[in-house]
Amino acid sequence: MKKTLAVLLMLVVCFAGFAQGAKEATVTTDALKLGMVTDSGTIDDRSFNQGTWEGIKRAADEKGLECTYLRPVGTTTADYVTAITDLYDAGYRFIGCPGYLFADAVAEVQGMFDDLMLVILDSEPTGGSGPNTVSIYFNEHESGFLAGVATALQLKEGAVGFVGGIEIPSVQKFSWGFQQGIAYANATYGTNMTMAANNFVYSGSFADLALGQQLATTMYNNGVKAIFAAAGGTGVGVINEAKARRLAGEDVWAIGVDVDQYLVGDMGNGESAILTSAMKNVDVAAYNEAIAAVNGTFEGGKVITLGAHDGAVGIPADNPNLDDSVEAEVAKVAELLKNGSLTVNSTADGLIP
Repeated sequence: MKKTLAVLLMLVVCFAGFAQGAKEATVTTDALKLGMVTDSGTIDDRSFNQGTWEGIKRAADEKGLECTYLRPVGTTTADYVTAITDLYDAGYRFIGCPGYLFADAVAEVQGMFDDLMLVILDSEPTGGSGPNTVSIYFNEHESGFLAGVATALQLKEGAVGFVGGIEIPSVQKFSWGFQQGIAYANATYGTNMTMAANNFVYSGSFADLALGQQLATTMYNNGVKAIFAAAGGTGVGVINEAKARRLAGEDVWAIGVDVDQYLVGDMGNGESAILTSAMKNVDVAAYNEAIAAVNGTFEGGKVITLGAHDGAVGIPADNPNLDDSVEAEVAKVAELLKNGSLTVNSTADGLIP
């Protein structure tokens, strides 16, 4: 494993040079290395893993720090513990862990090393956050809700679908929020969008591009006009199918997740198959905690929930495939979420599971 680690470090380690601002940090740049262990999927999934890594890497670039990531050999707790431990042994004292599957691994590791700062996204360690661990959740249901409203207002009528990855709380909340957004638009604006249980599925994977494309093929063949893909690399398969069909003249769309996936839907002709994206600012959250670690202001032992009230979830500021009037209306709805006038449920009560 040590030989494997050495090879991986050589491949992905990044040296950004020592920035002027790094001299002002309370922790010296040569004393801190920033690391990350990927969740199920790859670092270039153009979704959750990639967004988290980009936030950590941006902090490293700004502060002149060494940074790297490791992809575990599997997705068991033991695999994650091994990867985190290997990074620690290589001198990394800040490690980001993006995903629900890290709960048991972080719970184990946080008790092993007193000088290791850990950030876990979308979950918290089993038994609670230790004194050097920050747990971050997002209100994905609010983001999904706004994407649902935007989709309904733009398309006005037709069927929508959903392809999730592994059926975990964060992915479920995207689906539940999306459904509520569609229903809200139907009731409030008179749109006529439909949802059927057979068009709302979980693939069981965040890394199976072919499966995502296969599921999308079935839905589009059944008349679905837009599919919300919350499935990492599997979701990219959904987007690829939408691209192929739009290039063939079909009026179908994909809806991105986690980050603005407009460029993922680029069809090579200056257009994209992405209608909009349900975003949560994982990159910003990871960046903020990495910078806090550098500056000596890292506050472990806490659980943070980020949502519409602090601008951490929503749709992109620029949506080329949405009409200006649609963007303006969605902005009004987002403001209702921010000020508490409108509430989105984080459960499946009365919804497609």
